[in-house]
Amino acid sequence: MKSITSRDNPLYKEIKHLATSSQACRKAGRTLLDGVHLCEAYSQHVGAPQFCIVAESSLQHHEVAAVVARCTQQGTSCISLPDALYKAVSQVEHGVGLMFAIATPAPEFPVRLSQSSVVLDNLQDPGNLGSILRSAAAAGIQNVFCSQGTAFAWSPKVMRAGMGAHFLLNIFENVDLHSLLQSAIIPVLATSSHTTATIYQTDLNQPVIWLFGHEGQGVAPELMALASKTVTIPQQAAIESLNVAASAAICFFEQVRQRLNQ
Repeated sequence: MKSITSRDNPLYKEIKHLATSSQACRKAGRTLLDGVHLCEAYSQHVGAPQFCIVAESSLQHHEVAAVVARCTQQGTSCISLPDALYKAVSQVEHGVGLMFAIATPAPEFPVRLSQSSVVLDNLQDPGNLGSILRSAAAAGIQNVFCSQGTAFAWSPKVMRAGMGAHFLLNIFENVDLHSLLQSAIIPVLATSSHTTATIYQTDLNQPVIWLFGHEGQGVAPELMALASKTVTIPQQAAIESLNVAASAAICFFEQVRQRLNQ
């Protein structure tokens, strides 16, 4: 276990940069997992991290100690930080003092979309993105494609909202959605309030591409034009629209329901 006690330590500076800058994470191809749940999910679904970071006061915590022991057995470098230095890089209040540094996954881009997928156009809110990732993983959807303007999928806020879903998904960022949808060989479905076809009247016993957009502006018109069909979610007229993450969850699990009833 290596101990870092100085804010001027180069590795500590790198950790702090990753913790506070999505741009730094993108450039480095690396990100931080903060908290036992995310670290355990990564260990279960992916494997050993690049290195493990622990707050000194957490070294005796039984869950943290177990993770550190496993990392040590795997040959992963473990770093302890004084609590003050750890808190300066952690965004989790009342956490147990454990982080992983990992390489941001880079899955192989599919040649064509032939299985159910999610396409996100300029989605801004990290909480919405994380919730959609979590719902997609729970519904058995594996591929998520994000436009250039969409929130960084591997930022701490998105990962906390995703609750480990990231490690069950193939997440592609900075995707040219127009080219992607033009080459799709399965239906592209988008939600809209300007249609009468409901999600419950739509045949979802087949792979589909779910298209969702910006929280306020929705899907860009040029992408909406590529949708095979637009569907609506019935709701009370007094409510203008549903949150995009709620809409996505309803769509995903209506598809699950229809498949279960085959």
